[in-house]
Amino acid sequence: MTQRRIPTDTLPGVDARTQGLSTQQAEAQHSACGWNDIVPQVTRSWWGIARDTASDPMLWFLALTAGLFGLLGQTTEALTLLLAMLPLLGMDAYLHLRTTASSAGLASRLASSAECLRDGQWQKMPARALVPGDLVRVQPGEYFPADGLLVQGSGLQVDESTLTGESLPMTKRALEGEGALPPSAAEAHWGTAGTRLLTGTAWLRVLWIGQDTRYGEIVRTATEGSHEATPLQKAIRELVVILLGVALIVCAVLALVRLWQGHGWMDALLSAVTLAVAAIPEEFPVVYTFFLGAGVFRLAKKHALVRRAVAVENIGRVSCILSDKTGTITAGALVLSQQMPAAGLDARGVLEVACRAARPDSGDPMDQALHQALGPAAPGEQRAAFPFTEARRRETAIWSNEAGALAAYVKGAPETILSLCVLSEGERGHWLDLVNQHAQSGRKLIGCAWKALPAGVAMAVEPDHGFQWAGLLAFEDPVRDGVREAIADCMAAGMRVIMVTGDHPATATAIARAIGLGGAHPQTLVLAPEDDPATRLHGHAGLDVVARATPAQKLALVQALQAAGELVAVTGDGVNDVPALRQADIGVAMGARGTRSAREVAPVVLLDDNFRTIVDAVAEGRQLFQNLRLAFAYLLLVHLPLVVGAAAIPLMGLPLVFLPLHIVWLELVIHPTAMMAFQDLPAHGPLAPVRRQRTARFFAPEAWLGMALVGGLASVAVVWSYLYALGADQNVEHARAMALAVLLVASAGITTGLTQLRRAAARWLVGGTLASLVTSMQVPALSRLLHLQPLHAPDWWLVAGVFVAALLLTLALALQLRRSQP
Repeated sequence: MTQRRIPTDTLPGVDARTQGLSTQQAEAQHSACGWNDIVPQVTRSWWGIARDTASDPMLWFLALTAGLFGLLGQTTEALTLLLAMLPLLGMDAYLHLRTTASSAGLASRLASSAECLRDGQWQKMPARALVPGDLVRVQPGEYFPADGLLVQGSGLQVDESTLTGESLPMTKRALEGEGALPPSAAEAHWGTAGTRLLTGTAWLRVLWIGQDTRYGEIVRTATEGSHEATPLQKAIRELVVILLGVALIVCAVLALVRLWQGHGWMDALLSAVTLAVAAIPEEFPVVYTFFLGAGVFRLAKKHALVRRAVAVENIGRVSCILSDKTGTITAGALVLSQQMPAAGLDARGVLEVACRAARPDSGDPMDQALHQALGPAAPGEQRAAFPFTEARRRETAIWSNEAGALAAYVKGAPETILSLCVLSEGERGHWLDLVNQHAQSGRKLIGCAWKALPAGVAMAVEPDHGFQWAGLLAFEDPVRDGVREAIADCMAAGMRVIMVTGDHPATATAIARAIGLGGAHPQTLVLAPEDDPATRLHGHAGLDVVARATPAQKLALVQALQAAGELVAVTGDGVNDVPALRQADIGVAMGARGTRSAREVAPVVLLDDNFRTIVDAVAEGRQLFQNLRLAFAYLLLVHLPLVVGAAAIPLMGLPLVFLPLHIVWLELVIHPTAMMAFQDLPAHGPLAPVRRQRTARFFAPEAWLGMALVGGLASVAVVWSYLYALGADQNVEHARAMALAVLLVASAGITTGLTQLRRAAARWLVGGTLASLVTSMQVPALSRLLHLQPLHAPDWWLVAGVFVAALLLTLALALQLRRSQP
């Protein structure tokens, strides 16, 4: 069971169950720890949102164009363009609020006040005034105001869906015992900020407040990490600069051509500015940043806290995972798995012998497992103890029972204990065979024995012969739930998983076999202290396990795999893991048992220390990247016919195909579609096959060819529809209506094909696009305002054909995009 560390060194000296803080203690804690502000108290004014929105080039385009119309005395057109800024401002404000709504909405899951025991009196106070060490009382239906230990309460059930996504209530129980707090406690004893108590009344000893709570860390990593520039963001910015430069050159050429054709400076300027706005790909960096922020939140739901946004970019491309064994693949806790008593004893009998030899207050996990398995022990008094040492490989205790009879009890390495016992050679050989069999399965074994002592025996001398053999006890660190299935998913996707441990090779190989790593015969590399992993890897292409590895060798192993072209994720929990975590493409630190050094250097922190979570995060990151690729494909497919139409038709000497109001209309369709339709698309199936490529790119060459084909056909359709509708009578308004209709239904068909309408946002956006098209075209007042002419029945049949063609072509392109992961 996962243990969470208790910061006993930063708490005032208070009783673990019923004592609250004094005012003086609380003030001292507040000076040291600050306020319990889990969600930063940041207010955002509408003026600030409007100021950010003003950076949208579309608004400047509208203002400039309205000014030009005003100078020419065309007041109606100028006012119409200025009014068109309102829906753009509203859309930008809505999208901005939507990106920050997740952070702001988190505050609704937090307690605003708390019932706290101060100076011996229960009092109501603001939750932000709580400090570590406070004792608070939480009633049913209330949210926990901070992270802490449950020290009193019964029948406790908690809704943890806010943090874990688990819909079923989680059973909690109060920490047993009195006095000082232990160094760690299982998850069942913790109450966490943002989770809600369903049944019972809980007394919570506050241990973590503010940004140090799990809830606070999710908020902090999501809001801070989403603003960090990543390599792909920089590449996108460079692409935008290049496209902007090309667009300006083409715009200048178009303006000169229009002037040469005799259309006048107003027409030339409008042509150039319209083309510039159509060609500037400002949506690309906006969509990318939006997706990164959303990815941080979704990975947090998978128990993976992303501390730096670059991890969102890279985690979906991981091709190799170097995982610890203890605590990540296994539970990190010894469990008594089997009792093998000698003749004349039962399972409880051999367990009682072992518990007599074990220290009752020991922090040793094996001793704790023994006492937990036995339960209440028989009455008696320990008279002497001889602790375990590596030289003796055993520990012994002398006890007296209620009648005063003395006995010695010993446990330790089976070979050592057997040598102290009175056994025939046949019996000794039988037990040694059992020891060897269980050692091959990865279990830890101890032998147990006892011996009656005469009255008056010297307590200072440890008995060392004549013991009665009691039997063997086997312990194991059980494999975590879901790990075997996660390993199978990785292997099916072609992702390498290598378990790196300092453990004995037999133990490591047995665990690998239990989780299906390497099949029935895992390949294990046993390292000597002087070995270089890079050299030893040459003969182990299918390596599954590395045993006896030192921290320096783990670092060298990461470097060797990276040199071989792998994108490597590494797990670690200690200071000695920091070099490997720093070197890895994705360092993954353990949140429950990891050191602060490991958590600070790693861009990803696991809340539950579970290997299954790593694989879930890889799958989530991969789907996020796939959704981003679909959004970028949509932008490219829609912008290409928009730019071609805006440039080609004026260059032919024909009237402009798109007026400023039409660009506004298209912006209101393209921008929200790219931001919202693709953001939350689910995966089509299990983990996709891995592409081993260290350089990040969005599209493979065949995907570029597919997009060029679809975008090119859409461009031809826009230009042809304009020429077709223009006809011999040169009906410009009819031609513009036809070209706009073709472009809008192409956008709807492309969105439908790429998303397959698997989310409500995509369905609403496609429906809204088609509804706006029909309404604006066929309602005379609106069509006149937009300088368009209603379409005829044959026109609509052609438009419907374009929608079907765009849908079918894009469905094929979407399949190609899934198959050609970059």
